[in-house]
Amino acid sequence: MQPRQSRDGLALFFLYMAMYLGFIYINAFDPALMKKPAFAGVNTAVVYGFALIVVAIVMAFLYGFFGEQAKESPEQDHDQPSNP
Repeated sequence: MQPRQSRDGLALFFLYMAMYLGFIYINAFDPALMKKPAFAGVNTAVVYGFALIVVAIVMAFLYGFFGEQAKESPEQDHDQPSNP
């Protein structure tokens, strides 16, 4: 795994973790908010939960897309001696 992929993966992980912790925080400290309708009569808990699922899928595609781009633009291999 390349360092850029590791950095990108960690960034996406921490972004998703912040979103998930927001969901947990609202459930723990303001459960009444989760019962309120948010969109088309559906409560906030369902909308937020589905948003978490969609965001996770989008992040997975982004990670895969940018990971493939990193593979297509080869960087100098540090194990091989460079030719002058």
